[in-house]
Amino acid sequence: MAGALLAGCALLLWGLAPVASAGGPTSVLLSAPGSQRTAALYHSDREYVALEKLLGTPARGSREQPPDESLMAADQINVTWMVHDVTPWRIDRVHRMARGKDVWIRRTTDVERQTHGSWYRAARPGELRALLDELDLTGGPTSTPGAYEEPAETGDAAAEAASEASGVAGSGAAASGTSASPAARASSGPGAGTGWWWAVPGAVAGAVLALGLRPVVARRPWDRLRGEPGPRQELRDV
Repeated sequence: MAGALLAGCALLLWGLAPVASAGGPTSVLLSAPGSQRTAALYHSDREYVALEKLLGTPARGSREQPPDESLMAADQINVTWMVHDVTPWRIDRVHRMARGKDVWIRRTTDVERQTHGSWYRAARPGELRALLDELDLTGGPTSTPGAYEEPAETGDAAAEAASEASGVAGSGAAASGTSASPAARASSGPGAGTGWWWAVPGAVAGAVLALGLRPVVARRPWDRLRGEPGPRQELRDV
């Protein structure tokens, strides 16, 4: 009875105990500064497994290192291995040599300082190059930083831009102290292209009005309206 009771308690405690899961690398991020392209792989992807195998491990006791001038001309790709998709734990700097088919790799697990690392050659550089090409990490940059060009303006947008440019130019001339002539101000003012034809009917209407009112003005007793000069009182002798 005592043995059965102990066995039941053990099974009960084992069933209620939380299951611990061991964590490990889950994803990898790849970035190419030269081509300004990036890629990401998950541990379930076929390319993830292939990349891990092709990068390999550095040989023990090897202190071979590529020359600095070759590294300057090489195409660099940074491979950052992540734990739980959050914490980086290893960085592999892949250098595709411009001359020859060699691929040099510098591996470090000192992610914060990156002072300790090991240089080694890829065992299968051709396959590693093909995989990086498949991930679209090589080639020229997709766009040059700071060289963005506005699309060409057409139609109303171009007319609006031209009017804004002329307004800015006019305000700049006024701020610099230069004064334009009256004709220039009239031509550059609002409605300068359509305001001249309003003067023609105005002149005709003024002439007709002057000719029609002239006889009326001539017959008007202006002297009587003004009155006679002198006092307005009459002195009588009673």
